[in-house]
Amino acid sequence: MLSNIRICDLQTNISKHPYRTPMKFGGRVVSGVDVLEVRCTVETKSGRRAEGLGSMTMGNAWSWPSQVVSSDQTLAAIETLAQRHAAAALEAKVEGHPLEICHTLAKLLRPIAAEVTQEAGLDEAMPQLACLLAASPLEAALFDAQGKALGTSSYRLLGKDYVDSDLQPYLGNDFAGRYLDEFVSPQPQASMPIYHLVGALDPLTDADVDQAVGDGHPETLAAWIEADGLTHLKIKLAGDDLDWDIDRVARVSRVASESSRGAKTDWRFSLDFNERCANQQYVIDMLQGVAKVSDDANGRIQYVEQPTHRDLARFPENTMHEVTKMLPVVIDESLVDLESLHLSRELGYSGIALKACKGHAEALLMGAAAQHYKLFLCVQDLTCIGANFLHSASLAAHIPTVAAIEGNGRQYCPAGNEGWEKKFPGMFEITDGTVETGLLNGPGLGY
Repeated sequence: MLSNIRICDLQTNISKHPYRTPMKFGGRVVSGVDVLEVRCTVETKSGRRAEGLGSMTMGNAWSWPSQVVSSDQTLAAIETLAQRHAAAALEAKVEGHPLEICHTLAKLLRPIAAEVTQEAGLDEAMPQLACLLAASPLEAALFDAQGKALGTSSYRLLGKDYVDSDLQPYLGNDFAGRYLDEFVSPQPQASMPIYHLVGALDPLTDADVDQAVGDGHPETLAAWIEADGLTHLKIKLAGDDLDWDIDRVARVSRVASESSRGAKTDWRFSLDFNERCANQQYVIDMLQGVAKVSDDANGRIQYVEQPTHRDLARFPENTMHEVTKMLPVVIDESLVDLESLHLSRELGYSGIALKACKGHAEALLMGAAAQHYKLFLCVQDLTCIGANFLHSASLAAHIPTVAAIEGNGRQYCPAGNEGWEKKFPGMFEITDGTVETGLLNGPGLGY
């Protein structure tokens, strides 16, 4: 096809960004992030050339929470894999649609990752989630470059006129004769609510502030609600401290009700346990406990995220059938391929979290599968900043049934948005709890 591309050049770069305040999740505290950027030049069959940009925060604490290897070692290994995988992509001389190229290049990840960990003398194999993270900037750059070369949105290049194969090779027989354009909107939603993260260390009111940051940004949840007009709150919970979790949800709900937006606002909460719950009974006990101390908190919960261990095959007893009778439960860390999606459904999960940090191709495919199997869908980020936040937002804005997006980079690392907020002010200057995703309508991935 004339729209097929080949890689002509690739460049990678790593930049470091400290957080303005530490973030705690899953028992871990993170104080900064590295961003790996890929610039990829491609050429189409018709001879058109363009450069695509892909970047992602290298969240090793999330993708490789090792008890054996140090955080510095896991970060270094992921970044080395990303750079070597990009170099291998250039050498492979693969041609085709970005979806097909990404599928081919994904087969190189495990062998290269094994080389990286062996050379570094690490006593643990790199998890599949970390491998997906390492490849994600390149995937974004490929899709972005194809769209720019053809002068249109990458989300308009997903039908049979542009892709050589239907979805059967990627998603199985249920998708024979079907293409991604059936599951992806060609135009982004005009605006979407943004989920604001309430980290485990984040102060809710002035009484919780031990030492002010003093950088001009809001210091508390109450202040963020007033400044940004928030309506959607993602609450990080302990998962192993029932009383604390119950109190935290109730207190967040109280702060929301006492804000200028008031109790009549259609508040939406998501609860993120980051795999710390022993079983589904903990979630049920927590929800029942919240109901006893708060009249309105449970009615505001939109979904629960990844309550128990990410290794579903290792812990098949961790089912979610009872919780999903109450509200949607989505997998995040567990979702690494089609097999894990099917296993999660067997275990009672009723939704999935899409993330650009797992790869653009993977996100599109899982978004299609979720819609086909009528699963709850949300899009979350990895404290994305700048270009990678815009990429995550564009993904959310083009996937039907996604009602809101997550964007906590502005809270923890606003300096990482410098320059981008002037190009897309409606994505960073928030006053009514929404972001103007309709701005992400340029060629490529929209940014």
